[in-house]
Amino acid sequence: METVEINSVSLKRPRPEDDVASADEIKRQKIVEKSKAGNDSGQSIETITEQPEDMKSEIIPNEESEEQEEEELEGSDEDGDPESFADMMKHGLTESDVGITKFVSSHKGFSGILKERYSDFVVHEIGKDGRVSHLDDFSVPVDDEVNFEDPSEETFTVLSDEDKQRLEELQLFKNKETNVAIEVIEDTKEKRTIIHQAVKSLFPGLETKTEDRDGKKYIIAYHAAGKKALANPRKHSWPKSRGSYCHFVLYKENKDTMDAINVLSKFLRVKPNIFSYMGTKDKRAITVQEIAVLRITAQRLAHLNKCLMNFKLGNFSYKNHPLKLGELQGNHFTVVLRNITGTDDQIEQAMHSLREIGFINYYGMQRFGTTAVPTYQIGRAILQNNWHEVMDLILKPRPGAEKGYLVKCREEWAKTKDPAAALKKLPVKRCVEGQLLRGLLKYGMKNIISAFGIIPRNNRLMYIHSYQSYVWNNMVSKRIEEYGLRAVPGDLILKGATAVHIEEDDVDNYTIHDVVMPLPGFDVIYPKHKIGEAYKEMLVADNLDINNMRHKIRDYSLSGAYRKIIIRPQNVNWEVVAYDDPKIPLFTTDLDKLEGKPLPVLPTDGKFRALKMEFSLPPSTYATMAIREVLKMDTSIKNQTQLNTTWLR
Repeated sequence: METVEINSVSLKRPRPEDDVASADEIKRQKIVEKSKAGNDSGQSIETITEQPEDMKSEIIPNEESEEQEEEELEGSDEDGDPESFADMMKHGLTESDVGITKFVSSHKGFSGILKERYSDFVVHEIGKDGRVSHLDDFSVPVDDEVNFEDPSEETFTVLSDEDKQRLEELQLFKNKETNVAIEVIEDTKEKRTIIHQAVKSLFPGLETKTEDRDGKKYIIAYHAAGKKALANPRKHSWPKSRGSYCHFVLYKENKDTMDAINVLSKFLRVKPNIFSYMGTKDKRAITVQEIAVLRITAQRLAHLNKCLMNFKLGNFSYKNHPLKLGELQGNHFTVVLRNITGTDDQIEQAMHSLREIGFINYYGMQRFGTTAVPTYQIGRAILQNNWHEVMDLILKPRPGAEKGYLVKCREEWAKTKDPAAALKKLPVKRCVEGQLLRGLLKYGMKNIISAFGIIPRNNRLMYIHSYQSYVWNNMVSKRIEEYGLRAVPGDLILKGATAVHIEEDDVDNYTIHDVVMPLPGFDVIYPKHKIGEAYKEMLVADNLDINNMRHKIRDYSLSGAYRKIIIRPQNVNWEVVAYDDPKIPLFTTDLDKLEGKPLPVLPTDGKFRALKMEFSLPPSTYATMAIREVLKMDTSIKNQTQLNTTWLR
């Protein structure tokens, strides 16, 4: 099972005027005004990864005030020119720090700017049936049955903001009221019906009735089924002939999947866990993927198109099943590399090599974090059972680009070692540092294991998976250096789900594209040649026993897995285009096509050249590693920021 994560590798600092407004207050304003908004501004470079299901970040429902705080603080420490940002990034990792050292192609490398605009990086999900997800239809399916869940447009405006606030508090059990009374000002049956519809459709879990009080009509809202109603929207009002799940295509710009679902659930006033998806796609890109939601009508979802920035929902259908993580076949990428320096021959050689040979299936830089404390170091400390080291690595001051409030929190921790004092410096408590500090407050400094356990499980596992990835990258580089691009005796290949060694008399039946290598764990075997020994040596140097990868805490026991060492992309196409204005898009998105926006006419002899490339990748592969192979450039923030600041001068 796979998920997709997109993390940032900044090549270009966003301009302040390009920042995407995302605070709750602005969103609420947008709802009132019913305005349509979008943004296609210059943004930081982005990269794509696919990761195993158990690395998926959990959606953590938070208090609204904290969520708003975090969004308002987002980017608050982003001032400064590109040179000062580059100076901070001198402390970051390079590819060689995490074992990424080899190339498989023979062409001469050239430079280019990846994601000068986030719209230069577009991802379309490929479903298990091989169909590529596209947003190309805003229409809402028509049901044979009419029911309370299909509200009219008036439903969304009939309740005042104060009514909605009181109803939301009632729905979430945030006050002692057992019901909320809404006076019917214009007492007609039609008006009462609309209020009933509004409450039931906007606040799942609430029921309504009409009462006379002192000669006035009131709609009384109350809980129908206790707290369970929040997670399980009413069954009795959903037509039996309709599938329980509304599937839709989510088109989003500059927002990751988890954030997007939290926003959708907030505006629909439901819990995030009623949404399902095949893979998570992170922030700085335009992404198109399928989502399913339990018993929310297409009409309600379509209404969000008038309310939310940087999202569009469409291609609605009702089905009887949710989506499952890992069901996707992969992702199709459309990438623009701007201001390329390569000759036509170099570009042709690079792209032919990508199509015919492929690229080394390294774990990309975003797997290892962006600061001077790589995530794999924390993972190694967990595996070593060195919990003081884990705490120190997460909380200690570190050089590099970080938000100001995190810097102050770390400084306070270094000075006092007082979790309460450090936590006070942290307005955003949802981050890993905040969660660990809360754990230390709760369990005390002598019980770091329990304190660390407050961090969501999948975030904790991220650290040890980062260490596995670090080992794998280093071992694959050694394997290619030692044996080149051919299968050799002692290599591993998969037969079904089982790994077996290639024997001497069978070696001619396999190519490098068949060879896999293990992520270290207790349930894998290792190559029989020199690289098998190299695994053991690397783990011994890290005070770990390759023959005992079980941890006394079950969550941190590594079973291991196998990963192909070379990936050959499918559906590879490319085109070199000329342009003068770096702000203009060089291809049309799904939304552009729906809105009838034509592609700008490009000059034949523009000042700049761009390489537009398309390719499809299976799950668990990094698009940036394919792009690295084409450019033969270090994709780390440290290196790319230096290149980009030179270009900006």
